[in-house]
Amino acid sequence: MLHMHAESKHKGTAAHVQMTYMDALVQAQIEEMERDERVLMMGEDLSVYGDGKVVERFPSRIWSTPISETSFTGVGIGAAMTGLRPIVSLSIASFMYLASDPIINQAAKLRFMTGGQIEVPIVFRCSMYYGNSIAAQHSDRPYPLFMNIPGLKILCPTTPADVKGLLKSAVRDDDPVMLFEDSKLWTTKGPVPTDREHLVPIGKAELKREGSDVTLIAIGASMRPALDAAMTLERKGISVEVIDLRTLKPLDTDAILRSVAKTGRLVIVENAHRLCSVASEVAALASENAFEHLKRPVQRLTAPDVHVPFSPVLEELMYPNKEGIVAAVERIL
Repeated sequence: MLHMHAESKHKGTAAHVQMTYMDALVQAQIEEMERDERVLMMGEDLSVYGDGKVVERFPSRIWSTPISETSFTGVGIGAAMTGLRPIVSLSIASFMYLASDPIINQAAKLRFMTGGQIEVPIVFRCSMYYGNSIAAQHSDRPYPLFMNIPGLKILCPTTPADVKGLLKSAVRDDDPVMLFEDSKLWTTKGPVPTDREHLVPIGKAELKREGSDVTLIAIGASMRPALDAAMTLERKGISVEVIDLRTLKPLDTDAILRSVAKTGRLVIVENAHRLCSVASEVAALASENAFEHLKRPVQRLTAPDVHVPFSPVLEELMYPNKEGIVAAVERIL
């Protein structure tokens, strides 16, 4: 189901404040730690990656860990199994590879393997820290890899309001949730509800912009050039419907198919690699379930299947931009 804007559990509160994506993240953690004493935070270099206020506020519930992602992720999972609700910060998303064994083999599988006797209410936070000339081993966008794992919920919000509301929903969820933050969005500002019960439901897409000629779905920081492209196309008389999935697993299939049925055209944009991407999955969904509505072939704009180069000039060429999105839309009109 499409939602026109970020939802609150209590609809009556209309007050908002302007804040950055990073500040909204920090506020969500502080509010959830104040609300529930079982919530704790653990990870490496927490203050370095924006969580200094949380560390100062809750010194007894912050576990500053060695740089050993496999070990402290396992500790966090064990803590969740005993009834705590940890937020495990893995800082840079490429470090998820080191933590993948406990995430995949323990957090994702224990509820299933114990017949529902064990819950693992844990949140794994990481930042996709690319576009900063930090080379291949620190620049990956690995969320597609984890989408292949049953038992995990995967979030990738694009606005301050959504990152706050989704993180709060993730903390309260009884299953393991992975939050992929996009570092390109950290400094972006937007209105955030002051309601401490502002919760964005996991699994619901947001309609960023209504349109009738083509459906444009964008992931993470690719949302900004997608919206810019939609505005450019509007000036050319082309009506673009823009959808922010927000949750990558479970996907809001109904929202995708409803929009494709209306427009008959689909373009998907993301900064991850092309092979086995979100774009691949969404294209398959549309082909399987809305083929009779498609007027032209689905278009996917992604990073090429190469490692991220150190050169900032070369790296910039990897990711879809406004001009490429405009061209993709015009190809299928």
